[in-house]
Amino acid sequence: MSETNTPAPEAAEGHRYTAAMAADIEARWQDVWDAEGTYEAPNPTGDLAGDPAVVARPKKFIMDMFPYPSGAGLHVGHPLGYIATDVFARHQRMSGHNVLHTLGFDAFGLPAEQYAVQTGTHPRVSTEANIENMKVQLRRLGLGHDKRRSFATIDPEYYKWTQWIFLQIYNSWYDADAKKARPVSELVAAFENGTREVPGGRAWAGLTAAERADVLNGFRLAYASDAPVNWCPGLGTVLANEEVTADGRSERGNFPVFKSRLSQWNMRITAYADRLLDDLDALDWPEAIKLQQRNWIGRSEGARVDFALGDEAITVFTTRPDTLFGATYMVLAPEHPLVEKFIPAAWPEGTHDVWTGGYATPAEAVAAYRKQAASKSDVERQAEAKDKTGVFTGEYAVNPVSGDKVPVFIADYVLMGYGTGAIMAVPAHDTRDFEFARAFELPIRCVVEPTDGRGTDTAEWEDAFVSYDAKLVNSAGEGISLDGLGVVEAKAAITDWLAGRGIGEGTVNFRLRDWLFSRQRYWGEPFPIVYDEDGVAHSLPESMLPLELPEVEDYSPRTFEPDDATSKPETPLSRNEAWVNVELDLGDGVKSYRRETNTMPNWAGSCWYELRYLDPNNASALVDPEIEQYWMGPREGAPHGGVDLYVGGAEHAVLHLLYARFWSKVLFDLGHVSSAEPFHKLFNQGMIQAYAYTDARGVYVPAAEVEERDGGYFYQGEPVKREHGKMGKSLKNAVTPDEICEEYGADTLRLYEMAMGPLDVSRPWDTRAVVGQYRLLQRLWRNIVDEETGQVTVVDGEPDEATLRALHKAIDGAGSDMAGLRFNTAIAKITELNNALTKAGRPLERSVAERLVLLVAPLAPHIAEELWHRLGHTDSVVHQDFPVADPAYVVDETVTCVVQVKGKVKARLEVAPSISEADLEQLAVTDAGVVAALGGAEIRKVIVRAPKLVNIVI
Repeated sequence: MSETNTPAPEAAEGHRYTAAMAADIEARWQDVWDAEGTYEAPNPTGDLAGDPAVVARPKKFIMDMFPYPSGAGLHVGHPLGYIATDVFARHQRMSGHNVLHTLGFDAFGLPAEQYAVQTGTHPRVSTEANIENMKVQLRRLGLGHDKRRSFATIDPEYYKWTQWIFLQIYNSWYDADAKKARPVSELVAAFENGTREVPGGRAWAGLTAAERADVLNGFRLAYASDAPVNWCPGLGTVLANEEVTADGRSERGNFPVFKSRLSQWNMRITAYADRLLDDLDALDWPEAIKLQQRNWIGRSEGARVDFALGDEAITVFTTRPDTLFGATYMVLAPEHPLVEKFIPAAWPEGTHDVWTGGYATPAEAVAAYRKQAASKSDVERQAEAKDKTGVFTGEYAVNPVSGDKVPVFIADYVLMGYGTGAIMAVPAHDTRDFEFARAFELPIRCVVEPTDGRGTDTAEWEDAFVSYDAKLVNSAGEGISLDGLGVVEAKAAITDWLAGRGIGEGTVNFRLRDWLFSRQRYWGEPFPIVYDEDGVAHSLPESMLPLELPEVEDYSPRTFEPDDATSKPETPLSRNEAWVNVELDLGDGVKSYRRETNTMPNWAGSCWYELRYLDPNNASALVDPEIEQYWMGPREGAPHGGVDLYVGGAEHAVLHLLYARFWSKVLFDLGHVSSAEPFHKLFNQGMIQAYAYTDARGVYVPAAEVEERDGGYFYQGEPVKREHGKMGKSLKNAVTPDEICEEYGADTLRLYEMAMGPLDVSRPWDTRAVVGQYRLLQRLWRNIVDEETGQVTVVDGEPDEATLRALHKAIDGAGSDMAGLRFNTAIAKITELNNALTKAGRPLERSVAERLVLLVAPLAPHIAEELWHRLGHTDSVVHQDFPVADPAYVVDETVTCVVQVKGKVKARLEVAPSISEADLEQLAVTDAGVVAALGGAEIRKVIVRAPKLVNIVI
């Protein structure tokens, strides 16, 4: 090691461990670690290749969820996960692993753009300043990151590969037979040679370029579509379903969200629905997160059924095809594309007044209702309101089993986002359909025999009868009878009947919708797509990547009044005509093109960042295959590969995690990576909470300025109300790590955050309690360093047996706790050991002192490094072996065995843990207290549970 490793000069308070000494120690060792590349993890090949002996060790890839560099900086809740992964990484490194642990920054997205709009500062300027500030704060915590591997998603050399991945997805299609993605070029070849029929039946050679593009658009995994989207006028952008709250508002900003029909880019994530579900089983994730993903994907089995309507067919998906005879009307989503095709000019004769909504023609009624439905969110439309709304389209479809004509309605409780956007309504056996039928005076036909005592005459029913365990009735028609069958048998019979006539088939449906990938923002990755004069999309060649985000004078999206559902988006990039309209040679001569002016969502950069950590300087490939295989490839216990440990908040259960899994599977299918899953083991840390205070107006006041007295809380002399909440700027209760580091040091902060409770449980912050960990470090320091002279006080010689037992129990317990992410209990065991050594009141033996320092090194690395060097070592504590417990000292010397007679304790024996049952029984029955308790009675049975229990039955 270099000359910078000399002990610190005498502190202001002699040689006592204080905040000032901690600050000096911590800053010095952070400089040394950076200068000497202490935390650099070697790759097996490439520009980051290193010591082959280190590469030969078992590897461990540890990751935190991407931080977003906020202008407010960190509060003490943010580093909880970062400190935890750092402790784990240090322990794994000391346990013989080649550890990759680094951190980048997820820096595109709406928060930076909104801040830029508010302040007039370019988002790149503010974002880069935020990153630098966050780097300073994180460095102060002593996090052992390989800084060579860090990056930000706004770096052009990074988002070049985000754009490249988009093009891989765009130029791929999902082969349902092969159950994998394949290049679109293979699909085109199949169309050309006739091995695959072109949709519509025409020859590929006879299609125009625009027609071919339309065909391929129906297959591509990234495609543009004109479809209903979540439009948020208040933000001026569209949102993915996952970005809309249960209240139908934007997750960011809490603005109303409306349905609007726009042309947008989508990712065909639904093609992977089955694999996304099935592969969850092999992941080491919390069951709660798996359940959320399973529910979001929402797999359900049923049947597709076609209802004839003139020359058209309305296709529905139903999980209850057995009730088809009970379908007395149909409902389409207001946005259903078929609606406009069959609306008659006038209401059919005999149309009920209640069906028309009071409008003179079907066209007027449908237009008015569509406008009304567009003002509601999906959540509002599906709310269990008793008052059902809808309007008759003026047309009738034909029930395929009964031949009955059934009226076709549109209603907002049916969504285009689920199934086919059309339902067959069976009001007798579905609650919503029943309520709608009653409101619109529609027939209700019982086809599942009630088992609750009511008859099959629905006239007197007050609600629907819903059952999956009953017999079918009133369900016989030409060539088919379901009467008397149970639900399961009836489903199978009707599905076979439909398939045999070509009007339906068994199928699977998913709740999952394709991922809306366009955003009407400036601060995001530009799409590497241009459009020719005919509007046909073309992908840019790799040689033109990265397509850099241009400078614009006005980078704010056009926003509207939050409730203006009729507004349409305007993108900031569309205002830069010089960038939008370009002359390019894409291989067939120079032509005029228009660039895509939407940008990618902020999720794009975080869908693949784990791969860039592996090979951050590779300019010619996404990642070197050998490097990717080494760090992330499939292995025992992880058949799909992935990161060894991924730590972050549970709030990303669907959005980020689902999207990243989808991208990984596409890249895997195309042969770019060996890992089909990005993250093998996931751990969700809890949240650090803090007290917040509100005044009489309900306004939050600065928590740091609140006084507690006489059992109450006061701000500027006025009483305030205390509540528990998430720590943050909005509640004015944030505590920064800088404050704690100034008062106690970073090692104390690290210990306190890890000692507060189990890592996966939310816990309250209490600044007053931090001092407990500070005192632990002071006692540790005094056990090794004389506070008066600064000299090391350890002695040579062998420790006594009691010390060895305490030491090895702590090593065994704390080591297994760190490996299991149980840092609070590891600290408890170290504290117990340190206290025992302090109470002994004598100098520590060198072997004890060194193992104590190694034991604490993952948790408090700065003081450990300082003490390690004061003990005479010249190499870093970071790369030492974690101490190994001697089993002989871990096992208790004796254990207490309870002896019961007639169920009552009559003796306690101190015995060896390894005592045999026979010997323990002999000791028990000859014990004086037991003999007295027996009083000469005959022993009927002796039950022995060595070494802790003997039960004597008389």
